Amino acid sequence: MTARAQRTEQLCQLLRASEPSLRWRGRVRIRRERRDSSAVRRLEEEIRHSPRVQRLLAPSRRPFRAGTVRNVYYPWQGVHWTLAKLADLGYPSGDPELAPLGERVLGQWTRPAYGTVYTAAAPDYATRTVGVPVIRGRARRCASQQGNALFAASVLGLGGPHLPELAKLLERWQWPDGGWNCDRRPDADTSSFMETLTPMVGLQAYADRTGDRRARRAAARASEVFLSRRLFRRRSDGAVIDRHFVRLHYPLYWHYDVLAGLKGIAQVGRIDDPRCREALDWLESRELPRGGWPADERYYRAVSRSFDSSCESVEWGPTAAARANPWVTSDALAVLAAAGRFEP
Repeated sequence: MTARAQRTEQLCQLLRASEPSLRWRGRVRIRRERRDSSAVRRLEEEIRHSPRVQRLLAPSRRPFRAGTVRNVYYPWQGVHWTLAKLADLGYPSGDPELAPLGERVLGQWTRPAYGTVYTAAAPDYATRTVGVPVIRGRARRCASQQGNALFAASVLGLGGPHLPELAKLLERWQWPDGGWNCDRRPDADTSSFMETLTPMVGLQAYADRTGDRRARRAAARASEVFLSRRLFRRRSDGAVIDRHFVRLHYPLYWHYDVLAGLKGIAQVGRIDDPRCREALDWLESRELPRGGWPADERYYRAVSRSFDSSCESVEWGPTAAARANPWVTSDALAVLAAAGRFEP
């Protein structure tokens, strides 16, 4: 069977899946059907009521104090992560039932302390806890938190006045090379892949929703952090930056791998950049002999109905070198379709 035939068969399997979010990915992400079509809207309503979505939302309905970090950011069942996953699953935009969750997440990441920056220098640069330190002209902030929130809120139609505030914070903290980093060592002068990916896609999603040109320019600047390194190689010697970058995962949370980088670059509209070629070749090389792509490892510890650290509320498919994972496969097919290497 040719590669195209195998990929077509994988797409057909997604379109026949019992899981509505997989069908949605096949139709919207891979075949590029419009989200405002009546058929896709019906599918998104099915997603909203699906068992997977209801299990993801269950921890947010437990009696923790609203707005606390434990309830908002607790890995991986806090509402911050829930909204990010719903945005990636095809949950319908503008659902008023999500508004209270959006307020809790966006309120957490737009607190007054994040609007306060202060210039810091050794030896006291790591001792102050209120505000964002600026060390040697660079704001040291874990911007993946604000980036993930901006992405989720923009895609899900949440946010109100918090949304432009979140975009402005990310623009204010952006480093000269286009990315972000929370490393407080004074000699750290290069952006982090992990801290740059979600701000890039968050700003792009915000620009797509609002037409904000500054956010779109900021997302394009951020893409250079990845493109200048061919999405996984050091500029200095061409070595692979991190062995986990050339492994496949789903979900990634705040982590990074080549597929996530390609997915983000496609969202920014730069997947046709020649510097993506090696990463795309690598992705094609990981296609299994019988079709599909595996999840090599996972970042969640187990599936649990209780609020346990690093546990998930749902399973995300097999983690095995020789078995296709449908979530990874759907992302890979969407990237290859965007790059013109697969015609659905």
